[in-house]
Amino acid sequence: MKYKNIKLRALEPEDLELLYEWENNDKYWLISNTLSPFSRFTLKRYLENSHKNIYETGQLRLMIDHIEDKTTIGTIDIFDFDPFHKRAGLGIFIANESYRRKGYASMSLTCLIKYCFKTLQLHQCYCNILANNCESIDLFKKQGFVQIGIKKDWIQTSDGHLDEYMFQLINE
Repeated sequence: MKYKNIKLRALEPEDLELLYEWENNDKYWLISNTLSPFSRFTLKRYLENSHKNIYETGQLRLMIDHIEDKTTIGTIDIFDFDPFHKRAGLGIFIANESYRRKGYASMSLTCLIKYCFKTLQLHQCYCNILANNCESIDLFKKQGFVQIGIKKDWIQTSDGHLDEYMFQLINE
């Protein structure tokens, strides 16, 4: 799947070290709701099973490649895939800060939303974003997502609790 200057692709065994680095960076654990590091063994098994169909696993992770630079800049996910109700959650991570705020997340999300609505024939997508993550809120709003609720004091941090916003995009 390509859109402008990015390509979304399946996971490859060569992605192990990149995933190991990203998943174990505790700076991002709050966003990804992670509480402990992942071993290489666990991630290797994850990669070995990544060929399974979204209908089997209920999820799909794709790597985001910058076409011109020939580098992997992040991941984009479909999770909580529910084919009966025709909905799924979406999440995105642009790892390298030099690639943030340059439109690559928007390009990636555009591509994934098209895949969700046209290929998977979903009726709706949703996401959950921490109240202090203004960049993600802006990204999803620009894609047409609408805030539908607030989970008060949802995420515990070392400084207290954060609200989490719920967003939804309905394919009409």
